[in-house]
Amino acid sequence: MKHRILVVEDNPLNRELLCDWLESEGHEVLSAQDLAAARHVLTDQQPDAVLLDVQLGNEDGLSLAEWMRREPNLRGIPVIAVTAHALVTEQQRFLQAGCNACVSKPLNFNLLSEQLRRWLDARRELPSVS
Repeated sequence: MKHRILVVEDNPLNRELLCDWLESEGHEVLSAQDLAAARHVLTDQQPDAVLLDVQLGNEDGLSLAEWMRREPNLRGIPVIAVTAHALVTEQQRFLQAGCNACVSKPLNFNLLSEQLRRWLDARRELPSVS
């Protein structure tokens, strides 16, 4: 099944790599290089999942996850943190901020694929809200 995935990544090469990989996996890809662009995409074209770089230049990517969890129409969208901060204590902070999972850089695409599948399947099983 084709899903719409938002990639929020400030590094152009990393963003391109993620977008190309997602497209090769059959997904529709949206991308944003900063928090303002990500919020615009989220309110304009609701994705099925978000891959979120935690460190977006001077911006804290986790603030996007926190904002999404406060928004009724966005709170159910899975957010997977993609980060170079691999310490267990850091990962716990990401989960507390509203991320569903965390995948460390350099990326293991098998693990990323597994996490995407897990959270997209979990979202599909939730009852729809009207």
